[in-house]
Amino acid sequence: MPPILNAQLVSKQFGAQPLFSGISLTVDDGARIGLIGPNGAGKSTLLAILAGEMEPDSGELAVRQRARAAYVPQISNFAPGLTVRQVLETALQAAHVEQGEREGRLRELAGRAGFTELNEEAAALSGGWRKRLAIAEALIGEPEVMLLDEPTNHLDLAGIEWLEELLSSSSFAAVTVSHDRYFLESTSSEIVELNRVYANGILRVKGNFSKFLEAKQAYLESQSRQQESLRNRVRTEIEWLKRGPKARTTKSKARIDSASVMISKLADVDARTTVKEAGIDFEASQRKTKRLIELKEVAYDLPGRRLFGELNLVLSAGMKLGLVGPNGSGKTTLLRLLIGEIEATQGSIRRAEALRMVYLSQMRLLDESLTLRRALAPEGDGVIYQGRPVHGASWAARFLFTGEQLNQPVRDLSGGERARVLIAKLMLEPADLLLLDEPTNDLDIPTLEILEENLLEFPGALVLITHDRYLLNRVSSRVLGLDGRGNTGQFADYAQWEEWMEEQRAAEQNEAQREANSANATNLANAAKSASSAKKKLSYLEAREFAAIEVRVEVSDARLAAAHERVENPEIATNAAALQEALAELESAQQENDALYARWAELTEKAG
Repeated sequence: MPPILNAQLVSKQFGAQPLFSGISLTVDDGARIGLIGPNGAGKSTLLAILAGEMEPDSGELAVRQRARAAYVPQISNFAPGLTVRQVLETALQAAHVEQGEREGRLRELAGRAGFTELNEEAAALSGGWRKRLAIAEALIGEPEVMLLDEPTNHLDLAGIEWLEELLSSSSFAAVTVSHDRYFLESTSSEIVELNRVYANGILRVKGNFSKFLEAKQAYLESQSRQQESLRNRVRTEIEWLKRGPKARTTKSKARIDSASVMISKLADVDARTTVKEAGIDFEASQRKTKRLIELKEVAYDLPGRRLFGELNLVLSAGMKLGLVGPNGSGKTTLLRLLIGEIEATQGSIRRAEALRMVYLSQMRLLDESLTLRRALAPEGDGVIYQGRPVHGASWAARFLFTGEQLNQPVRDLSGGERARVLIAKLMLEPADLLLLDEPTNDLDIPTLEILEENLLEFPGALVLITHDRYLLNRVSSRVLGLDGRGNTGQFADYAQWEEWMEEQRAAEQNEAQREANSANATNLANAAKSASSAKKKLSYLEAREFAAIEVRVEVSDARLAAAHERVENPEIATNAAALQEALAELESAQQENDALYARWAELTEKAG
């Protein structure tokens, strides 16, 4: 069978700068491709070409006949006023799903994505829930291939685990642009990197991210040996040329031509393999005070809801605190409390005198009317970094910007480039405490690795909100977890927090089951009392039915509980066929249960 998608020798450039040239990529049935590469390599552009959203400058894209592709771009926006239900209903209609099947499909997909309230306005959802809705919307057409551009950027950790499970259990092929290394490791069966360091501009390796790193290292070592061999040959030819060969002979002319080609080839290889890295280095103050911020019994409430309470925490120099929790649990709110932007509902927050804090918001707010030159150096032609003047062009080059980009408007920058501008601005401020809210969004993997090293070396304190579990585990010395229900806990690492959350969920389920059992027992006892006094007022057949109905209700309750458990089972919830069967059983069990309770009430009332 031919590939679902087959891009052959595609090229694309914007302005004078080519993104990629002559790239070929096929997507076969069941493929799980992780697409990576440095910022500016053209990952999102290539994904848009595969989706048919953008035309290549040259080359062609072949799509298998009747194949369906679903594309989820980086930003998931919905028209104001549309509810979650309306978004999914529109997608069902566009996919020409039979009218009688639509409600079942809608509830199935909404349930799989975690939506319990379908009348919420889609545009008002958080970034993570908008992303879940966009993925559910894309799944409605039952695509053969899903094309996902940075899907983990706005998902919380629970959302990322949901997406990992979805990709692992589904039959469609997937091409996913991502910088999340744990996510790539668990969801990819092959990795494709777009990068100019490769001879063909692309490296494709079968296996997960770990296998890719091994193969890439072997490739670069081989390329380095070939480059050194070529350099030695060029050195020999240059020495021969310096001796002044006679150009009259055919042999000499051929050797001169060969030397010229070889020198040109070496120059191309050197240019291609010169890797530039962002110069990230946060500047710390020289504060001697160890204790920076102390929180005592701190709580924060929203109308009708407590985000967290009874929080006790001391931030000291050198402490690296990872902050985790589901979307809406109060992580960003806690950062705003630390910097004094908002006040706690109760408790106290004590800050060291003249404390210098640097805060990176996940909102990525930049003045889009500015040029890159002014965004990087607002005061003049340069900046003062660590007490020394640095020219604006040199400061820009440190963050991988070219001289030609300096007059480019900020609004034209990519997400990764905007992130680098913000980091550049933060680095100019000496800090005792770094507060970073999702700093990894849109950063490529090489820049992430440099960020990790500098955060580890930063001598001040750090509070880090991130969905990147690799970064969290590598950098954090302690994890503060918020469960979204007002509770907090402090842990040695992310794995401990996950165990705590599982224990919380299990305890809640057990309590709910105990309450349900208690309510059923009370109902049965009351019904038994009514039955004993009512039997004489019922007909013979009704009295027999009334005497047996308690047992029938118990059996029906057990069937309904089992049906609920089956629907909530993750293995079934992510299997469309099994989930459809489970939902049908749940509906049948619910109808039977409702009918029995109605009959019980009818007999009781008649007898009374």
